[in-house]
Amino acid sequence: MGGTAEPVGSVQVALAHALRLLEREPRLAAEQATEILKVAPGHPRALLLLASARRAGGDAKGSLELLDELRSRQPAWAELRFERALALAALQRGGEAVGELREAVRLDPQQPDAWRTLADHLEAMGEVAAAQDARAQFLRASTRDPRLLAAAAALCDNQVPGAESLLRRHLQEHPTDIAAIRMLAEVAARLGRWRDAENLLARCLELAPTFHGARHNYAVALLRQGQPAAALPQVERLLAAEPRNPSYRSLHAAVLGAIGDYAGALAAYDAVLKEYPSQARVWMSYGHALKTAGHTPRGIDAYRRTLTLDPSIGEAWWSLANLKTYRFTEDDLTQMRTQLARSELTPEDRFHFHFALGKALEDRAQYGESFSHYQQGNSLRRTQVHYDEQRLHELCARTRRLFSAEFLAARQGVGARAPDPIFIVGLPRAGSTLIEQVLASHSQVEGTMELPDLPALAQELGGRGTARYPEVLAALDGGALLSLGEQYLERTRVQRQSGKPYFIDKLPNNFLHTGFIHLILPNARIIDARRHPLGCCLSGFKQHFARGQNYTYDLAELGGYYAAYVALMAHFDAVLPGRVHRVFYERMVEDTAAEVHALLAYCGLPFEAQCLRFYETDRAVRTASSEQVRSPIFREGVDQWRHFEPWLGPLKAALGPVLDAYPRVPDFRDNPSRG
Repeated sequence: MGGTAEPVGSVQVALAHALRLLEREPRLAAEQATEILKVAPGHPRALLLLASARRAGGDAKGSLELLDELRSRQPAWAELRFERALALAALQRGGEAVGELREAVRLDPQQPDAWRTLADHLEAMGEVAAAQDARAQFLRASTRDPRLLAAAAALCDNQVPGAESLLRRHLQEHPTDIAAIRMLAEVAARLGRWRDAENLLARCLELAPTFHGARHNYAVALLRQGQPAAALPQVERLLAAEPRNPSYRSLHAAVLGAIGDYAGALAAYDAVLKEYPSQARVWMSYGHALKTAGHTPRGIDAYRRTLTLDPSIGEAWWSLANLKTYRFTEDDLTQMRTQLARSELTPEDRFHFHFALGKALEDRAQYGESFSHYQQGNSLRRTQVHYDEQRLHELCARTRRLFSAEFLAARQGVGARAPDPIFIVGLPRAGSTLIEQVLASHSQVEGTMELPDLPALAQELGGRGTARYPEVLAALDGGALLSLGEQYLERTRVQRQSGKPYFIDKLPNNFLHTGFIHLILPNARIIDARRHPLGCCLSGFKQHFARGQNYTYDLAELGGYYAAYVALMAHFDAVLPGRVHRVFYERMVEDTAAEVHALLAYCGLPFEAQCLRFYETDRAVRTASSEQVRSPIFREGVDQWRHFEPWLGPLKAALGPVLDAYPRVPDFRDNPSRG
């Protein structure tokens, strides 16, 4: 290999013996290799084996010295390049390791271990697309079954539908082929079908519990579906097997952040950055974690480090803008415009630049140009997401039909009796983070995050049989509803780290599940955060959401969604009078003390003065308002929409009577199709 001559006789036998010792007894393998070199000085394979043994025994520096000497004589030896990459990684020189791995697979593309290791490093560096390509090449190189080679090749060429068809046909005949199951899970992940990927990977691990690659993908699938608590033990098992694996360590940091362990997440990112100090996207992830944990100056430094390394990363510019309190310089504007003019910019980077420039120009009162950038960013983002407005209206109509006063009265007294959850519902950018911060300043309340657990339970219910959600709830008895409430409490327990009796779930979209909450958690509090429709919707339009708010990228769709929300909550006000406590943002700003007193009284909490000094509360805040709620009440935001009123015609038309009536609610009986 690479021009080396294989030894014969006793040397060959000794090498084979040393290779067998390498994994179990690296010290003995090193001794054996040393003895071989006495007989055959400078023998390339003996030197490579000695280098491997030194690395496995903890002497990565000594290993690298040997490999550097050997590389000067055998520069085109792919196996040597791979081993050198492993030594560099062990010395926390991850960036250099990636260079060696790229060279190894260039010299010999049929090295599955090199492709897998390259994918792991690229994933840790935040190079998601490149990691995906490397993992596809790993699948191809590791596949020996000719029936799977075509599917692996299709994945390498990103021909996902073709790969899916080949794999499904293969699995019909060979349903326990774990390689094929894992490849089909890769197809599902590329298509964003994370639930399908999760199920396939669970089956893969059932058949092969030690299949680390499948377990890694399984943990990613769980995390992408908002199940970090379930992902954590999977990642811990992976790290127990390979504690130095960069991809596992990076995933561990993300999972720790998702469950609210920011000290652990920051420590994990610190460790990764020691290995990849020049990787822009790792610095950006670090910035996200620092910002959320309240270390804003350090977060800004991390974002700035990202941009020094790679100014084309639009998300880093938007992350600075998304602090809301950050102000760009004229030089920053010039840099952003220069990047935006590049034809090779990715669509994702491009829309991030538009959102960032929109905010920067708004801060300079250049409202026309600012709105133009917001509009372009939203238009581009809208092409990348799916939103079905008609489906929303149908869901709201079916929800109103099911949750009649009679239906609810017949189920009074069911569900889990625990009063622990406090739900804050509504639309994003309506003041929910302010309400959360006020409540989380109380000694008995813990703030968590926008938890995905309630929609996940609803989705699971809808997938069990022929009945859709929410109609499926009609067939459930009291025991089933009690069980669902207990499941929610159990699923969210990982987010509760303070031992306080109450906790907040502030996922805005939970307004769609108001009736579901009432059935399974009858003593939970439900707070509806409401803001002037033009202020709320425009603020959402100016915001790029990472995921989950696909209706915000078109003004008319935004208005329709807001109107549907108001109509649905009006229905629950009628059938469950007094069940939901409404907080109007403008009133909270105007008379904070009175609104806070009323809010605490609804929650059954004694007044505490700290709730009026909410901006002093030190806690992680994971929303776009994180910096605003760390300052006294933000009065400037109430009428900001007026600066953009000339361009809000489509929004006003879609809102209709909801806009005219605010803060009152129009009589939707005159127009039952709305909502």
